[in-house]
Amino acid sequence: MEVRDLHEWPATVAEAEAIQDRLRPSLDLTGPGPRTLRTVAGLDVSYAGDGGGTGARLAAAVVVLDARTLEVVEESVVTGTAAFPYVPGLFAFRELPTLVAALRRLTVTPDLLVCDGYGVAHPRRFGLACHLGVLTGLPTIGVAKTGFVGSHEPPGPRRGDASPLVDGGEVVGRVLRTRDGVKPVFVSVGHRIDLDTACRHVLALAPDYRLPETTRRADRLSRDALAAAP
Repeated sequence: MEVRDLHEWPATVAEAEAIQDRLRPSLDLTGPGPRTLRTVAGLDVSYAGDGGGTGARLAAAVVVLDARTLEVVEESVVTGTAAFPYVPGLFAFRELPTLVAALRRLTVTPDLLVCDGYGVAHPRRFGLACHLGVLTGLPTIGVAKTGFVGSHEPPGPRRGDASPLVDGGEVVGRVLRTRDGVKPVFVSVGHRIDLDTACRHVLALAPDYRLPETTRRADRLSRDALAAAP
């Protein structure tokens, strides 16, 4: 599948922040996005050891699922090293080069990308899901295990209950309960989809577990690839 080369990979914090600021106006945050899906891809990255520092070993995985059956359609995994230091708000730059390489190996172009991370729920409103959406031109969402920015009221205890994630007076995402009585996930829009549609897809992709199957399959693939790497 096609991933556009819209910038050089940065070497400094200032360069990385400038890239985020330059690309942010390209975002489509109103969607409506795909109402129905044929295929959907999950993206995840696993690190060796504590994953700290530039040069840490990692594996980036993309798993494309049939959106109806949740069966695997295609897989792509690339091992590499972290391309950027760990800096809050710039985490995407550690993972993007290897994720892009994995995406480019796909023969199927999915209808939706589901990232293990954030979209506009980000200090500069340009998290990993936003960045990948602009590079690929595809509808993209972020589904995170924990919050990064903003505040929220606890959602109700039942599957499908949700509360707004608010930062600086702006709704930047939704805290969504995917299982009764289980910790919620943090959903935010990345590109070319609205928040209601994003949450509906997340619930459909999480019929049995807290995390969507896209994330669970990509996480497993990345961990297996890292364990098998020399």
